[in-house]
Amino acid sequence: MPTTTLILGGGVGGVVAAHTLRGKLPAAHRIVLFDRARDHLFAPSLLWLLVGDRTPEQIVRPLDRLQRKGIEVVHADIDAIDPAARTVTAAGQTWHGDHLIVALGAQLDASGCPGLAEAGHTFYTLDGARQARDAVRAFRGGRVVVLTAAPAYKCPVAPYEAAMLVEAHLRARKLAAPWQVDVYAAEAAPMGVAGPAAGAAVCEMLAGKGIGYFPQHQVTAVESTARSIRFENGAVADFDLLLYVPPHRAPAVVRAAGMCADSGWIAVDRLTLATRWPGVWALGDVTSIPLALGKPLPKAGVFAHGQADAVATNLARAVLGKGKAAVFDGTGECFIETGDGRAALGRGKFFAEPLPEMTLHEPSHALHLAKVVFEKGWLRRWF
Repeated sequence: MPTTTLILGGGVGGVVAAHTLRGKLPAAHRIVLFDRARDHLFAPSLLWLLVGDRTPEQIVRPLDRLQRKGIEVVHADIDAIDPAARTVTAAGQTWHGDHLIVALGAQLDASGCPGLAEAGHTFYTLDGARQARDAVRAFRGGRVVVLTAAPAYKCPVAPYEAAMLVEAHLRARKLAAPWQVDVYAAEAAPMGVAGPAAGAAVCEMLAGKGIGYFPQHQVTAVESTARSIRFENGAVADFDLLLYVPPHRAPAVVRAAGMCADSGWIAVDRLTLATRWPGVWALGDVTSIPLALGKPLPKAGVFAHGQADAVATNLARAVLGKGKAAVFDGTGECFIETGDGRAALGRGKFFAEPLPEMTLHEPSHALHLAKVVFEKGWLRRWF
């Protein structure tokens, strides 16, 4: 009997799950993907947009292109989710699914930090990165502060990459007035989950570029007129340009559905991504997967991709009654842009115990080119 699978979210996890499932199930089985946006954004390239190396048009693709692959696309805000009934309400209509995959990502919420949105620019959204790019272009001297407003956020290395890319961009411009780039971080070290060696390597990269690093600075308020940031430890940082990572939390519709555990995110089986509701999976940034060292698995597209593969494979196996079972093994890798056309590469086994096993490859031009190839390949493969 034909089934219907509802996939919430058109980011990495949602797109990969829809594609993989479509490739495994006969056409009679419906796959419906929901997203409020009309375009899929390749988020890793927002860092290049920040420094003018990409345009918005180069890093987005229409989600409607999935229609020609046999995936239905609904553009609407999701008003309600009932995980027990596997129903989704959007645009005045309610859909019922035999299976439900929640891949709605994280909600970026600067409102919890007074003055943050008014004083600076986030580079974690398309509009924010576009505005941040314009602000960087208009910068003529002074102090650039890259700020993480909370200790947990997706793409853990992104703020450090942003600082290094902005430093390289400003250095190449040979500004007449003095300038400085500093990072103020709520967390204790870069990429804390990856272990002390990885964090120390990133700190060394920052120091080599003259970028100041101030960890364990939890922001309490930002004064846009005075251009200053106040922290819990009593410190005050002045800035001329503020680039920030906002606090993250689960989307409001997920919280309203009662799907969040004590962590504030959806709890899942770490190998299968199954939730406590039969026929309902969650993957990507909307989930929290605890690791042996007491911290959660980082929120990153590479993990959403691997999780989507496992969910789609197991879902198709359940529908068809054949095929091998799949698990998400917690492995992943990410490029670390360091500016000047160079990038490092980190690879890790995050389910290893007692600590994740991480390998970091030194920055090189070849790795930067590998990231460019990856970007082009991603957009071509899925759209």
